[in-house]
Parts: sequence; C-alpha cells; structure tokens
Amino acid sequence: MSYFFSKTLQTSSFEEAVIKTKEALKKEEFGVIGEIDFQKTFKEKLGVDFRKYIVLQACSHADAYKSIIAEEKIGLLLPCNLLVQEKGDGIEICSINPDSMMQGLENEKMQEIATDVSQKLQQVINRL
Repeated sequence: MSYFFSKTLQTSSFEEAVIKTKEALKKEEFGVIGEIDFQKTFKEKLGVDFRKYIVLQACSHADAYKSIIAEEKIGLLLPCNLLVQEKGDGIEICSINPDSMMQGLENEKMQEIATDVSQKLQQVINRL
C-alpha cells in the first residue's frame, strides 16, 4: 500500500492546478487551512531557486473531530497534506493516504475513519 495517491495533470498553468485541487477538496468537504509555498520559502530563506512546489493542508473538520475522539494524539498527523508540484511532464498532484499511515495503530475505530478519509482523498485525485 502506497503512502500517497497521485495524478499528473496536463494543464495550462500551475495556478490552475492549485485552483482545481482546492475545488476538488471542497466537493469532498475538505477546507484548505494552510498553504506552504516551498519555492518562495527556499528563495527567501536559502537563496535557492526551486520548482513550483506547494503543500496544501486540508481538513475535513468532521473527520478530524471523530479522529481526535478516537485517538487523542492523532493531531500529530493532522491535517491531510496534498502536494502540487511542477514536473517535466505536467503538474503532479499527490495526496497523503491516511489508510497507510494508520497501519501501525491498534485502534479499530481510527482505522475505519482513516479508510473513509482515504476514499475521500482518492476521490479528490480522481476528480482532477
């Protein structure tokens, strides 16, 4: 089982790919609560040129609540991250696979939630 889902888009712009990803997340009831622009950060902090590489921090608030009730320290693994990055053949969108991340937990309820969230994130990738 892979720790991520991915898809490469042939789109006119990186910014369009970010917008499409946010729209697909919204359809699955995820909100984007944070955004990390590594290209900008690497330039500002290290003086390094880097390809376009943004991490979207997404949260399904209902699922996050259920997760914290089921496993109080699960917040260490929240929110769900999605990566939008320039690649030679297009724009790659990757999502974390919560199902694979929860394999080490011995918490049946958390496994159920992770499977549900994984299905939603796979649907986000499929929508793109």
